[in-house]
Formats: sequence, C-alpha cells, structure tokens
Amino acid sequence: MYTSMNPAYIIVLLTMLASWLIQRRLQSKFEQYSQVGLQSNLSGKQIAELMLADHGITDVRVISTEGRLTDHYNPADKTVNLSEAVYADRSAAAAAVAAHECGHAVQHATAYAALQFRSALVPALSAVSKFMPILLFLGVIMLNNTPLPLAAGVALFALTTLFSFITLPVEFDASKRALAWIDRRGIVTPQEHAMAKDALKWAAMTYVIAAIGSLATLLYYASFLMGRRRD
Repeated sequence: MYTSMNPAYIIVLLTMLASWLIQRRLQSKFEQYSQVGLQSNLSGKQIAELMLADHGITDVRVISTEGRLTDHYNPADKTVNLSEAVYADRSAAAAAVAAHECGHAVQHATAYAALQFRSALVPALSAVSKFMPILLFLGVIMLNNTPLPLAAGVALFALTTLFSFITLPVEFDASKRALAWIDRRGIVTPQEHAMAKDALKWAAMTYVIAAIGSLATLLYYASFLMGRRRD
C-alpha cells in the first residue's frame, strides 16, 4: 500500500495550493481591470450582442446571471450568461469576459470539433459523477480483498480527467477568437487589449491547473492498484 509520500499525492497537494493562488490572482486581475473604463463605453451586454451579430448568430440570447465570475455559455438553451457585473460593466475586464463567452457561441455555431467532443461527454459525466466517489472510497477500503471497485472508480475518474484536458483547447480557442474580434472591431484600445489578454490568460490558467490536478488525482488512485499488483 502506498503512503502519503506517494509522489502523485504530493502533486495533488501542490495543485490544490496552485489553484488557490491562481484563483486569488484571477480575482485580483479582474478587480483591477474592472476599474478601467472602455473608451468605446460599451457594456458587456452590448459587446456580446455585437459580437454575435457580427458572426451572423441570431438565435443566442445574452442574459444576466447571479454571482461573480459565473459567466458561461450554455449550448443547451443557446444563452450567453454574463455575471451581473460583466453584464452591465463597461471595462476591459467585462469586454474580455463577454467576448470570450461569445467565442464559445461562435464555436457552437461553427461546429468546432473540440467543443462538440466535450459536449458529447457531458451526459456520461453527469451519470458517473454519482457513483465515482463511492467507488473510489470503497475501492481503497476493499483493496486488500478485491481491486474491482477501485479499478471501476479509476476508470470513471479517467473520463473526468479526459474532460478536463479536452476543455483546454476549447477555452484557449474561445479566448483567441475573443481577442481577435475585440481588436479587429475596435472595441478596445491597445492598452485595453493588453488588459483583456492578461485577464483571459489568468482565467485560462484555472483550467490548466484543474486539468493537472485531475491527472494527479487519477494517478494517485491508480498507484494503489499498481502497488497491489507488486505486492
């Protein structure tokens, strides 16, 4: 049986710390860039609607959602959901977020392969998420008797790890589309563009560290199985 000094366990702890630090940095950056008013004086809602219109997308609604940094695109009901601050704000941060979420709408409209693959995984993930934690917990406890529950839990967790890594190109591409459009459309000045790019970079880092953390956790549980085979 592996101890707490298992390298994968250490990586899990380090990624948890890194995730907390990156979240703090992200919040700090968005707070900073939220104070910088756009010279174009467009709100997040107006920017989102303009980007959708420029890409010929007429069946997606832009709506406000509660919370902070809760912005997302929902392909199921075709809505760009902007947090209350981003929806009404007229800042570099709001421009970055609004355009990024519309980038996902553009991906959806153009059948971007990575987004389609990620969306196809969602039903399976919703189903396995109910059983995976139980299987992993029982699997570790029952490992001396049988490896089957843990093996099943690891297999299901591998699906969540795959989802985390598929999310990376989806997020990077949405940011790339967003930055190119706000620059081409003259939504931001060069200085505001640099702020928007920096904000999206830190937002992307949260997905990177989440993927690394998921992989480390997968390896941690898998190491119990490998350790049992060597016993």
